[in-house]
Amino acid sequence: MAIANSSRRIAGRMPAAPGPRLGNWKLAYADFLTALCAFFLVMWIVHGVPAEDKAELARQFGAETTDQQLVPIDPSASIAEAVLAELSNAPELTDYRSSIRFTSDQNLVRIDISDMASRPLFETGDGRLNPTGEALVRAVSTPLKLLPYAIRIEGHTDSTPSLTLGYSNWELSADRANSARRVLAASGIPETRIKAVAGLADTRPLLLQTPHLPANRRISIVLVIRDADV
Repeated sequence: MAIANSSRRIAGRMPAAPGPRLGNWKLAYADFLTALCAFFLVMWIVHGVPAEDKAELARQFGAETTDQQLVPIDPSASIAEAVLAELSNAPELTDYRSSIRFTSDQNLVRIDISDMASRPLFETGDGRLNPTGEALVRAVSTPLKLLPYAIRIEGHTDSTPSLTLGYSNWELSADRANSARRVLAASGIPETRIKAVAGLADTRPLLLQTPHLPANRRISIVLVIRDADV
């Protein structure tokens, strides 16, 4: 027997409530499963993408990214030792090994850039880095940009007194430190990372027994791994 539905309203009676529409939950559940499968597929694909490709994808979608990378740390080494190893092996510094000395303790990593007789960083009595000095400081800035640590810059002279009247080794060393600061900033080191710039004259010779030698004329770039005062 066929059943006919009519929308005609009978006078004096309330309209019948529409019957439940069965099966809607199935559609919602199917949509949920589809979205879940898509999510896991994306996670699986992204898991195999190298870090540099992830950064490029993020940039394409408008995300802000930085050049900072974490230094891989040997569990048996301190952070300072790991940073020292990373800097020592930086390919940008291969051509400057004779002019650079790396040292570290628990809280600091020190990069001493020395004025060698065969490769001077400054002209005699001049507080500005010469082209060789600028190139060397720029080379050092490349691996430094990948590190998050605060920086102190120190200028040093040898024990020979300045011959310029009213311009002692204190002023000379301070000008050399500031010259290095300007090069680091121009090379992409944020000014906010540079916490101190100091001229120390000849008070801290690199070669204690021969403080007059050119190697004592140097710029020290100090990475502060832990220092609550910086």
